[in-house]
Amino acid sequence: MEPAPAILVLEDGRTFRGHTYGAVGETFGEAVFSTGMTGYQETLTDPSYHRQVVVMTAPHVGNTGMNDDDPESSRIWVSGYVVRDPARLPSSWRSRRSLDDALRDQGVVGISGVDTRALTRHLRERGAMRVGISSVETDPDALRDRVLASSPMVGSDLAAEVTTPAPYVVPAVGEKRFTVAALDLGIKANTPRMLAERGVEVHVLPATASLDDIRAVGADGLFFSNGPGDPAATTSQVELLQGALAAGVPYFGICFGNQLFGRALGFGTYKLTYGHRGINQPVMDRTTGKVEVTAHNHGFAVDAPLDESTTTPFGEATVSHVCLNDDVVEGLELRDDAGALRAFSVQYHPEAAAGPHDAAYLFDRFTDLLEAAR
Repeated sequence: MEPAPAILVLEDGRTFRGHTYGAVGETFGEAVFSTGMTGYQETLTDPSYHRQVVVMTAPHVGNTGMNDDDPESSRIWVSGYVVRDPARLPSSWRSRRSLDDALRDQGVVGISGVDTRALTRHLRERGAMRVGISSVETDPDALRDRVLASSPMVGSDLAAEVTTPAPYVVPAVGEKRFTVAALDLGIKANTPRMLAERGVEVHVLPATASLDDIRAVGADGLFFSNGPGDPAATTSQVELLQGALAAGVPYFGICFGNQLFGRALGFGTYKLTYGHRGINQPVMDRTTGKVEVTAHNHGFAVDAPLDESTTTPFGEATVSHVCLNDDVVEGLELRDDAGALRAFSVQYHPEAAAGPHDAAYLFDRFTDLLEAAR
């Protein structure tokens, strides 16, 4: 039996018709597209996608089902899901349920049978925008009215909606070398895992943690995770980071943690037209000249000069990584007067699962920083 009809309406009025996929109902969020051909389970469970409706550019989605080993958090975070041709049956020995069933069980409203290539081209030309998906509304104009009444991503402070409610510890694997306080702004499970594999005991703290909380766990270093929302709407975490930098605490930040690092150093942030999302984005590490294929999910970026250093109250800041597609800032470094590294961050996801793994060396760079600070 063919699924019930569903509609997708963008805030500019562009309408697509398809079929119900996942839960029956109605949902709203920011329409963004992801260019990955695999790793959809990790994308769905990445808290960075909170309040976003993800359009998959790959035409065939769901063929390996959903398993119990690969989620990056305890739930699916996307607000909605858009696919062209969903798999009729999952085919993987690891699969425990179909993607359609997982979306339905967790109340995630999706739509299938959509011309995702046309939708992606529209978002590339017009920019990411608010969207509604409904399998209960048949009038596009009525749905668009509700889209226009929904909250935009600009100005949204969302870390508190995705952070852990209580601190927890991920023990070091093997001999413990360091203790790191990791601020959970939407952390993925693989991040503390990769730190732990390098002998780091990771104390994951809520987004509301203070500098005293950092000190209380005996942290040798501070880490800020990825996460959703507008970095310009976040203030307390920026103040925390500035206090840690002033105290000489080594720092490593990923994605949202890169944007907040930029703000702590005095740089602004801005919204990209349609952002970077997917597992195939080329980035150059300017410290080595190496080009990495990297995983991304960000709609905001740091506004920092690419080819000159900036004097800050904490040291000299430079852009360490840059996107080769559009010259967006993809990493920052902070060095002292003697040129020694004090703190750094990247805009992309070096902990990427299901990959790529080109940037895993950054966790080694962090442990080297911790060792040098000791």
